[in-house]
Amino acid sequence: GRQVLVSRATMLQRATSARAARRVVSGAARLRAQCYSTSLADVELAAPQPAPLCALLEEEQAMAEAASRFARERVGPVVQSMDEAGKMEADVIDGLFEHGLMGIEIAEEHGGCGATFTAACLVVEELAKVDPAVSVMVDIHNTIINNCVSRWASPELQREWLPRLASDTLGSFCLSEAGSGSDAFALRCAARRDGDDYLLSGEKLWISNSAEAGVFLVMANAAPEKGHRGITCFVVPREAAGLRVGPKEDKLGIRASSTCPVLLDDVRVPASAVLGEVGAGYRYAIEILNEGRVGIGAQMVGLAQGALDRTLPYLHERRQFGTPLIEFQAVAHEVADLTAELHAARLLVYDAARRQETGTPLVKEAAMAKLIASRVAEKTASKCIELLGGVGFTKEYGVEKLYRDAKIGAIYEGTSNIQLNTIAKLVSAQYK
Repeated sequence: GRQVLVSRATMLQRATSARAARRVVSGAARLRAQCYSTSLADVELAAPQPAPLCALLEEEQAMAEAASRFARERVGPVVQSMDEAGKMEADVIDGLFEHGLMGIEIAEEHGGCGATFTAACLVVEELAKVDPAVSVMVDIHNTIINNCVSRWASPELQREWLPRLASDTLGSFCLSEAGSGSDAFALRCAARRDGDDYLLSGEKLWISNSAEAGVFLVMANAAPEKGHRGITCFVVPREAAGLRVGPKEDKLGIRASSTCPVLLDDVRVPASAVLGEVGAGYRYAIEILNEGRVGIGAQMVGLAQGALDRTLPYLHERRQFGTPLIEFQAVAHEVADLTAELHAARLLVYDAARRQETGTPLVKEAAMAKLIASRVAEKTASKCIELLGGVGFTKEYGVEKLYRDAKIGAIYEGTSNIQLNTIAKLVSAQYK
């Protein structure tokens, strides 16, 4: 409602103003120069220099700090209860909208922040330090749903949905089916033309955000005889007759993030509900999922950092043989290895994010970011449990949850084997 938009706008004016972003962008040369300069005079005179990959714009840093505060204050107290119940608290979802964390890249004219893709990834990373389940919900909404609508929807659909996506309506992306997982374009969901409308029929599986979503982006084939070139994206409101969300999956990890089947039984939508062009859905899916993999990389980086943040204080406090654990060389070396690998994964993610912003090809880099970040997350969570010892195997420190959450990184938005195929294919092409 209007009150939510006003409160959200007030917060953004304070923490993540797009006007601040423009000021920072205009002063980018000065920012880069500061990285290599020792005096203010040098800053004014020095030629622009490349900035470190971890250098952030003012608005990006503010957005990350806002997400970190929200994660600690609003998510942290309910992480364990949400995990045990397998349910996302409505209060958490409402808070994310109120704090402007669900419309990060949506233009200001539609009620969003107008911020960068990197800002979205930073929010995903910060939330994942506390709860990767909340993080992936925010990631899918921002990097896939919002960007699909912002990039390809008609002006009418944008006016209808972008303000809602920024203020109070969660989105869900419906691509996977029983027979189309890694082979995404083997989908059988059909879109049959009926006068000025389409009738959508089929069953989608493993659909994230579906239990709470108010709108679904549904991939269905409007011309099966054309194969994947008939796949079309439709914007379908939750209240559409014939759309039904099935029971939630009982998952190993990210349990508070809903994963359900979505059933479509002759769901009637107008032709105006087509997102972009008829038959272009496959192209949209490829492009947006390449970017979505960067978001998952950010989630995995945040998860790994969260595991270390929970473990390091204990290693300083816990003493054996009269010595803090961290002072044993074997323990210190383990921490050093994990820290170095995490930093490398973070740089891969940040590099891929900046590529998205500049329009630089990122298919290979996104695949590498997701592949390595998911491996680092799983290894870090596992090693942190070992470093914590017996308490790590309990729920007290929360690392066992992160260990369970980490496994999905090698599976969703393209399995690790798919990422390896993509990387190998593109590297090989350079030498042909």
